Amino acid sequence: MRARTMTLLRAADVTVTFGSRTLFDGVEFVIEEGERVGLVGLNGSGKSTLMKVLAGAMKADSATIQVQRGARVEWLPQEPTFPEGATVASELEVAQAKLKAALDEHRALSAQLALHPGDETTLARLSTLSENIERLGGWDTGFHAKKLLDRLGVKEWERPVAELSGGLKKRVAIARALLSQPDLLMLDEPTNHLDADTVAWLEDELDSFTGALLLVTHDRYFLDGLVDRIVEVNAPGTADSGLVSYPGNYETYLEQKMVQLERSSLAEHKRERWIAQEVAWLRKGVEARRTKSKARIERAQKLLSERGFVRPKVPELQVAQAPRLSQTVIEAKGLTKRFGDRTIFKDVNLIVQPGERIGLVGPNGVGKTTLLRTLLGQLPPDGGKLTIGPRTKVAYYDQQRTQLDDEATVAEAVWSEEFVTLGQKKVRLSDYLDDLGFPLLSQKQKVKALSGGERNRLLLARVFLEGANVLVLDEPTNDLDLQTLNVLEGLLRQFEGVVLLVTHDRYFLDKAASSILAFEGDGRVVRYEGNWSMYQRLRPPPGSSAEPKPRPPKADDAPAPVVKKGGRLSYRDQRELDGIEAAVDAAETKKAGLERRLQEPQVASNAKELMTLSAELEVAAREVDRLYARWQELQSLVEHAGGEC
Repeated sequence: MRARTMTLLRAADVTVTFGSRTLFDGVEFVIEEGERVGLVGLNGSGKSTLMKVLAGAMKADSATIQVQRGARVEWLPQEPTFPEGATVASELEVAQAKLKAALDEHRALSAQLALHPGDETTLARLSTLSENIERLGGWDTGFHAKKLLDRLGVKEWERPVAELSGGLKKRVAIARALLSQPDLLMLDEPTNHLDADTVAWLEDELDSFTGALLLVTHDRYFLDGLVDRIVEVNAPGTADSGLVSYPGNYETYLEQKMVQLERSSLAEHKRERWIAQEVAWLRKGVEARRTKSKARIERAQKLLSERGFVRPKVPELQVAQAPRLSQTVIEAKGLTKRFGDRTIFKDVNLIVQPGERIGLVGPNGVGKTTLLRTLLGQLPPDGGKLTIGPRTKVAYYDQQRTQLDDEATVAEAVWSEEFVTLGQKKVRLSDYLDDLGFPLLSQKQKVKALSGGERNRLLLARVFLEGANVLVLDEPTNDLDLQTLNVLEGLLRQFEGVVLLVTHDRYFLDKAASSILAFEGDGRVVRYEGNWSMYQRLRPPPGSSAEPKPRPPKADDAPAPVVKKGGRLSYRDQRELDGIEAAVDAAETKKAGLERRLQEPQVASNAKELMTLSAELEVAAREVDRLYARWQELQSLVEHAGGEC
């Protein structure tokens, strides 16, 4: 018989208005013990506002909030606050106050029992205290805290919090929240300011958390791996206004949305296809994502780009027409940058070619932005040579969004003229902004009044109008809702120029990046072909200085390459390497043709032909995988031998 769960928090008749705008009108929300809930919705729909009301950090126009007696609730806002004079250590002591009190009482009673052995009242209390101590985190108050901080990259235990960067403050707040061991943990965009490896670690940490979890995040792997219910927040006046609950994780939520849409009009066809592809992607699972070959990942990306989705009312980001790139885009040879005695990066060799989408990854503060600015010629290198092509035109998205003037209106911040040029047509600026989710009234609003997601969207719109053929995007995913992220992913995949991208969003890197430039410590920057999942598969183990290695060959792979004395490939293998790119192109062309045929309506309605083509596609896909694996082995051997053969 299934154990009965208890209601942990209940909110009724929640109404919130801002001036003439109503966010919530009498909505209800319930979360049970141990339940894990993800809040999703467009920017500005009220996800953070609802969380503030539930946490008691904001007063609603009306609301009745009931919390289970004795339950501890911890809320981590997007921008955490700390008391004046707080240090890292003092904040963690506050988080462990109940544990510390239990330990102090246990020590005092133990001393008392030594003087009066056999006191049953003392023994009973000590037993209760022991259980509480285990529940609150164990006997070593400092060990787990220091372990958490070390994994989060916070090294200075006694440092005042006021001296920390925004990213480090967020990490201290995360550690404080985890150490407090609440019954309900509410996290608002916890992955902002965290690098991708730390995000993956936090996902594992929260997976072992025993309390209830309420989560607002744009990280779809987070949602898919951690929650068992999705609550969609919709503005009043929409088809599903208020809060709509969907049991299951992010994948299941998408499946349920797909079922709903199958019953709706054909006008939602693109939306259905997008959701179907999202479900197919997520159904592979974490382990499958980690072990997919480069070719499979690229095929998935290509399929997703062909089946893009622009939901009505979702911002329609568009890129202005750009000049064609020359053969040389950006080339770096032996590029080195230092600040004082610290080497940020050294001996970076990079050739950027048209059509590439390169994701830069590494711990916060390692120098990703510095490398970007050096590659763009904004910072002079301390060694090496940088060449920027004559037709290279760059548009730069700054993660601090300093290009936006807070005192300008929305319209003034984007463009100075009445019309904007998109492709071969001119569009009125006001219409373009309306498509971006800024209706006419809000276009006269000042930038400083916008939310983080709205500012992000506004800057992206401005950058994309510059007519650049190289888009440099430094943390563009922060604060964006899931639908806008999907629109941005599709736009970048279809962009014919070059994209240089810094983001901690693993899902975004999986869908948008074609290669990864990874900071691996000691100033080393290593390039990996493929997206985030491929990088995870090829990268050296943590703490290792080894170079990336290809996967071990499978039984059906080609025989291992023969290496001549002196580190050169054999004649036969050298000939194979010389022709392997053409073989890959031919195999990919064959596979693409089969994919196109499978999408034809007449094939979809013919079960026999569908099965035949599906089998042929599987064979073609395996051949592409085999060729890529063989190419990796040969290329890796050439690189390890110390040069071209």
